[in-house]
Amino acid sequence: MNPVVISVLVMTVLCLLKLNVIIALIVAAIVGGLLAGMPVGEIMGVLVDGMGGNAETALSYILLGALAAAVSKTGVASILARKIADTIKGKGMVLILIIAVVSSFSQNLIPVHIAFIPILIPPLLGVMNKLNIDRRAVACALTFGLKAPYVALPVGFGLIFHNIIRDQMTANGMEIATNMVWKAMWLPGLGMVLGLLIAVFITYKKPRIYKSVNIASSETAATIEGEKAQKMNKTHYVALIGAVAALVIQLITDSLPLGAIVGLTIMLLFGAIKWKDIDDLMSDGVSMMGFIAFVMLVASGYGAVIRETGGVETLVEAASGMMAGSKFIAATVMILLGLIITMGIGTSFGTIPIIAAIYVPLASALGFSTMATIVLIGTAAALGDAGSPASDSTLGPTAGLNADGQHDHIWDTCVPTFLHFNIPLVIFGIIGAMIF
Repeated sequence: MNPVVISVLVMTVLCLLKLNVIIALIVAAIVGGLLAGMPVGEIMGVLVDGMGGNAETALSYILLGALAAAVSKTGVASILARKIADTIKGKGMVLILIIAVVSSFSQNLIPVHIAFIPILIPPLLGVMNKLNIDRRAVACALTFGLKAPYVALPVGFGLIFHNIIRDQMTANGMEIATNMVWKAMWLPGLGMVLGLLIAVFITYKKPRIYKSVNIASSETAATIEGEKAQKMNKTHYVALIGAVAALVIQLITDSLPLGAIVGLTIMLLFGAIKWKDIDDLMSDGVSMMGFIAFVMLVASGYGAVIRETGGVETLVEAASGMMAGSKFIAATVMILLGLIITMGIGTSFGTIPIIAAIYVPLASALGFSTMATIVLIGTAAALGDAGSPASDSTLGPTAGLNADGQHDHIWDTCVPTFLHFNIPLVIFGIIGAMIF
């Protein structure tokens, strides 16, 4: 009757039954809090107070949605989509792999995280429909790019992830260097590569038919159907400058909202968008990314309730008694616990401090090496991001792929990404813990 386990199960079941994710999170928070003996009023208070943890993220997504709508309105996204369509020459698999590469670059080379999705993906839906691409494969490609790089590569968001592992392991008595993390985490990363290949070339290889729905903010459908593609003009170049400026400001100030505001301002001042269109662009931004923003707010509050129950510590301590001195059983239990905790807390990065405090001494007592401990902590923390209804690694892909209302968040994004990435992560994480 651990409140964390029951709460996560309630959230998962309600989401699978297609209850709105926000309501599912609130109900699951109440269930977890009540099981921990918290009064309902206190539960809701913690939930609301905790929502502030993702306030900047939510604002970022709204403003990035407006920026994406502005860029799309200029038509430059359609031109880009057309060029990609011409490059792939009708090969759907190539398009999916290109999307996976672009998504991977969003974590390191150009660290914008999910900001590229509402700009690039909706204009490409016409291409995908024409090629009968199963969007579940594209969802896996996007989630792979959002997650695998930080798991395995010490650059961009990956460097932040690896540094957190280093700091928390060192703080708990096992001193390591940052460059030790990737030398251990490449194996779970390899498992994700395998999961992506299976999704693209086996599971979702068959054609899937979608209706040709015209997306108001995109001209791609027309250009793909054979009309003469637009040529680049001043408006398009200004839109690109605005998008690049948003990126540069974000990197300099570490503020996504400020970057988006600067990008919109440049497009407004140089005539790419008109003053009278600002209200419509903001409405489009809320329509495109508002749901993600609210889910992230509620998910932060849900994580606060889960932490307040004290169930995470109790869960880990109880599980330690099930390991019976066996390294294999211990590795399996510790990694699966990470899946439960991350789906409850809602962030891989935020899970590391919670589990490192217990996993480091536990792994040492069971005879795991330093490298094996890195694999256990890194894999346990990363699990849950893929497949979680409240993770931006799944919400982002859905926001882009569902622009025409034909992609279900749970069954077309969460379930496929859970199966193709969490299962390989568990398997390769256990292997890594046993061989290092």
